[in-house]
Formats: sequence, structure tokens, C-alpha cells
Amino acid sequence: MNALPQAAAAGAIIDWSRLDDVARETVLARPAPLADPARSAAVRAIIAAVRSRGDAALREFGARFDHCTLDALAVEPAEFVAARDQVPAATQAAMRRAIARVEAFHRAQLGTDLRCDTAPGLRCEQLIRPIDRVGLYAPAGSAPLPSTVWMLAVPARVAGCREVVLATPPRADGSADPAILLAAQLCGVGRVFKLGGAHAIAALAYGTESVPRCAKLFGPGNAWVTAAKLEVAADPQGAAIDLPAGPSEVLVIADDSADPQFVAADLLAQAEHGSDSQVLLVSASERLLGAVADAIARQLATLPRRRIAAAALAHARLLRVGSLDEAIAVSERYAPEHLIVNVRDARALLPRLNQAGSIFLGPWSPETVGDYCAGPNHVLPTLGFARAFGGVGVDSFQRRVYVQELNAAAIASVGPDAALLARSEGLEGHARAVDLRLAALEAAR
Repeated sequence: MNALPQAAAAGAIIDWSRLDDVARETVLARPAPLADPARSAAVRAIIAAVRSRGDAALREFGARFDHCTLDALAVEPAEFVAARDQVPAATQAAMRRAIARVEAFHRAQLGTDLRCDTAPGLRCEQLIRPIDRVGLYAPAGSAPLPSTVWMLAVPARVAGCREVVLATPPRADGSADPAILLAAQLCGVGRVFKLGGAHAIAALAYGTESVPRCAKLFGPGNAWVTAAKLEVAADPQGAAIDLPAGPSEVLVIADDSADPQFVAADLLAQAEHGSDSQVLLVSASERLLGAVADAIARQLATLPRRRIAAAALAHARLLRVGSLDEAIAVSERYAPEHLIVNVRDARALLPRLNQAGSIFLGPWSPETVGDYCAGPNHVLPTLGFARAFGGVGVDSFQRRVYVQELNAAAIASVGPDAALLARSEGLEGHARAVDLRLAALEAAR
């Protein structure tokens, strides 16, 4: 069979070996394209309005998209106090433990300045410097994500950023989600703005009367947020961004040792993120594939977000491959945001797994733990960008600054090479900047 089976979109088991390359590309295609000309045009209009009219535009967009009218865009001190009282004590304790683990992991990532002499008298250095001001975005739609706050604010703090600003969409009553506000407090983020969507990204990138301009923006979001981040990143007057991101995704490699209930739960955990999320199971075991399909149906029936998960499952993929080697090849081709390896001796496969944002090894490593409290960051590349991007880390909030210092002996030694190479590129002015120094040294002898 060289064409994609008609039943594939419904989550039926697909025999990978019977597909030609075109059909394989179709099977592994993401469900929602990032590029949407109409959306991009609308996002550009929103950004332009925020740049030209500042806070007034933010209030208009808040009324239109968030269905609330705000007197003050910034969260007031009393709102932070009230938020703490609204979050259960057990949740607060779990948040503190999660933040501690995330901080421990990210502190281990800290780089150091370095120096080396590449020739006698030629000292080269690398200085690690924090980005001065960063803007974070924490989604708060159908499922507010306070975990995103500590996944971003903690490495920003560890990196030494002078100022951290957070934007999160307000609720219909004009308040911010209390768990997000509490997470911000626990991470030392004092400036929080009740802004969502493309207009939040525009405000963080360009600044308004109330919102300070940020040098780099971080955080996941819906298609509008993603489109806005790409727009401001392409503008020299805008802001850098963490990484390209789209709908959440997971690929599970499993063999016949895997518990079908575990695998089904892992797939549903991603499917409930949103209707455009994608989940894939790749296995050489026909028995496991069938058992997982049955387990998904049973677990879905009692899932509170079953409508969202069911919509995502419409483009789920259950792929039967001929071997574990072929399963690895499929995963490498897809380059998932999250990769769960639920097989015997999962760690033995790790050297062969390169194209993934975050990897979870063995039956006792659900991706859920990584979402909240394992330690590594959960802001990861999607849409196949894991081939070129890694997840957010401390270095995402820092810059490398290079230093070169030459004494007279060094310029005499390496200067002729620099002048020769400059002239080989047709840059006479470059060469003369060296020649003048060499001549001065010669005259002083």
C-alpha cells in the first residue's frame, strides 16, 4: 500500500512498512500549520496598534479578546495578597518543592567566564552576561499554566537578569489567575501585567506607557501568541524570542513490556492540552498497539477534558513498525517535543536519540513529572524544531561577550596574517588598521 490509509486520521493502527515516503510524511505531519496568512495579517495589525497607541490599544484588545475592561494593566499588591489566600496550602507546598528542584537543576547549568591565550601576548576571553530585562508569558486559557512561571522565572533569576516582567491573560472579571500570581511571588517576579495574546507580546516587545520594553521574550501560547513572537523577532526594533513553539506533542516508543494503561495515560496527558496537540505511539508490538487503543477509549470516557482530548486524538497516530530500530528512525524523523521511551533497558537507546526536546526513560518516567517538578525545563521546541533548537535553560537568559587583548609582540606575530586575510577578501581598510600598527612598531625599534 503506497497511499495513506483512510482510517489513519481516526487513530487506527498504521503499518509503517506499507507506506511510501510521501505517505510517511503525511502520517507525521503536524495537525495545525504554523503559517496562516490571515492570522499573520491580523497579528501585524494588532502589533502596529500597540506600537502607535500603547496602553489605549491594550485596553481595547483586552475588552475585545479577554472580555474585561481594566483600569490598571499591572497587578496591584493587594491582588498578590489575595491570590495567596486562594491557593490551597498543599498546592503551595508542592509549588515550592517544584521550584526548588527546577532551581537546583538550572543552577547546575550555570556557565563560567573563560580565558585562554591563543598566541603569545594574545589573550581571548568569554564573559557570560545576563540579559538585562526579559518578558515572560504564562498562558491562562482553559488550563492556566502556573508551572510555566517557574520554568521561566527560575532560570531568569539564576542567570542574573536585572528585571523580569510577566504577562498573563486576565479572567472575565479582570483578575489574574491566583496560582499564576502565587508562582510569580514565589519566584520573585513583582511586575505582572494582565495581558494576553498577540497584544501582550507586542507590549513586551515594544513597550507602552505601563509595560516596559523587554529585550527577549519567553513562553508558550496559542497560535496568535506564536505568530506575534515570530513577527517581533523578525523586526530589528522588536525583541528576540526563546524558540519557535506550537501545539504540544508527544511520541512514545514502546515495546511489549510496556503497560498499555501507562502508555494510554501518557498519550491522553498530552492530548488534553489542546485540540491541536498531537500524540504518536510507535511500536513493533501489534498486541500493545491494540491494547493501548482500548485503554485510551476507556480512560477518555472519564477524562474531564475529554472533548479537547478527543479532538486531538482525531489526528493521533498508532504506528506499527518492524523493529525497535525502525521505531527510533521514526522518532528521529518526527523530532518530537516530548519523547517517552517505555521499553526494556530504555537507557541503552539514549545514545541513538538525538532529535527531541525532552526524553523520558522507562516505565516510571511520565512526561507529567517533567511538566512540573523534575527539574529540566518544560519550555521546549515543537513542530520539528527539536532538530535545531534545545529547550529553554539558563543560557537562554544570558549572552556571551567576547574580549580580545593583544600586546605589541602579539600584533607583530599575528597581525601580518590578519592583514593578508583582509586583503584576500578585498577589505583594504581592515588591512591598513593592522599595517599602521606594524609600521609604528617597526619605527620604534
